[in-house]
Amino acid sequence: MSWMSDEEYIELTGLSLSAIEDLVDHGKLTIKVEDGVRYIDPSKGTRESVVPAKLQELSERNTHEMIVQPEFVEKTIGTIINLHEKVLDAKDETIEAVKVENKFLREALESLQELYDEDRKTIHTLQEQLKLSQQEVEFMRRKYKLMWNKAIADHTD
Repeated sequence: MSWMSDEEYIELTGLSLSAIEDLVDHGKLTIKVEDGVRYIDPSKGTRESVVPAKLQELSERNTHEMIVQPEFVEKTIGTIINLHEKVLDAKDETIEAVKVENKFLREALESLQELYDEDRKTIHTLQEQLKLSQQEVEFMRRKYKLMWNKAIADHTD
């Protein structure tokens, strides 16, 4: 929980010290006193009491209809248009960044595909060599078997 001094709370809410005293007297604010200094919990009371009290204070001061000056409207519209342009620029930058990232990922994927194809060719070549070696071993085994059978037959005769 973060506690604020009276001055900080006044700056945050814009309420007068008498209004804060009134809220404290009605139990609408949570307070604590340390070393003679009052601290207020800003998380309590702002929704129920402080904001409505401020709105009531404003409405009492402004009983007549508010008049909006044309300059204010022009500045507001200009600000909105400026913010909209910034959002569009940010969107364009984001799209460009995504395109660059996609290009990088596409190139990486193509590179991996090439490596995979080369590995597949190497595996095929090695399998063919293994088959030839197995055939050669089988041929040599039969050859030695025939030679030994002939040597045994010559020796027994």
